[in-house]
Amino acid sequence: MPLDGVKNIVLVLSGKGGVGKSSVTLQLALALSLHGKSVGILDIDLTGPSIPRLVGLEDAKITQSPTGWLPVPVHEAVVAQNHDEPSSEKKTRARGSLRCMSLGFLLRDRGDAVIWRGPKKTAMIRQFLSDVAWGPTDYLLVDTPPGTSDEHIALAEQLLTLSSTDAAVATQMNLPRLQGAVLVTTPQAVATSDVRKEANFCVKTSIPVLGVIENMSGYACPCCGEISNLFSSGGGEIMAQQLNIPFMGRVPVDVKFGELVEGNLEVETDDEDDDEGDSKDSGEKTAQKASPAEPDTRPLVEKYQGGWSYPRFEEFARTIIASA
Repeated sequence: MPLDGVKNIVLVLSGKGGVGKSSVTLQLALALSLHGKSVGILDIDLTGPSIPRLVGLEDAKITQSPTGWLPVPVHEAVVAQNHDEPSSEKKTRARGSLRCMSLGFLLRDRGDAVIWRGPKKTAMIRQFLSDVAWGPTDYLLVDTPPGTSDEHIALAEQLLTLSSTDAAVATQMNLPRLQGAVLVTTPQAVATSDVRKEANFCVKTSIPVLGVIENMSGYACPCCGEISNLFSSGGGEIMAQQLNIPFMGRVPVDVKFGELVEGNLEVETDDEDDDEGDSKDSGEKTAQKASPAEPDTRPLVEKYQGGWSYPRFEEFARTIIASA
């Protein structure tokens, strides 16, 4: 059965390319996971799949099971540690699982170009929606390409067919609910003008709009988190007000998140002992300070919590959960 086990589907849309739909999709997924929800990401940007790169699993491959394709796991669910354990042990925050599916996992080489006509794209999306064994999933986030082309039409037709089923029958058949769409834009007028078309697409296809996220709105200092508006800010909020749709908030450019997805985060080590500091000569201290940092091997979801963007996306996740 298509999307068996999926409870809610959220689309991430934008009429403009390069506004950060994939990074917003991933951060929404991580934030929902940290709320204890099991999450899946379906990347239907067939000609430019970027989710495998963002989650650091470009070399992963899809496996087949009797129930269909198995999505690639990013991290498994974790149950919070018992509060009765010794206080000296670090508590682990509960989180849900995160899995993803993308055409990038099916390509022999990540540099292979996908040169497909509309009918083949449509068939691939229908296969993604019918042949992937997601299992129990609270939220399936769909990362879409820019525009309102074949991929969007195929997606809307398939999902609206499921949503048109009688509520009682849908519950009995365990069918998913199309919760709505999150529109992503940057503050510039050239972006908001294209996103307006995406909002019109949602109106014509009866897809509810959950809200607008204004991405790349300013720059967050990697040291203190102070926001500097290098270009402009507020364009997405103005557009949301004019279209009478909810505005979810602004997201500045976060260097820490960029380093995270590029795999450049390192753990700073401090081997100096304050009690023995006087007995060590300055040459030894200089050598210790110059020693290279260790790579950060923590799961992506744990590293993400240290960025400036996480508190914002935690609020976005609360909004999505509240509207379910």
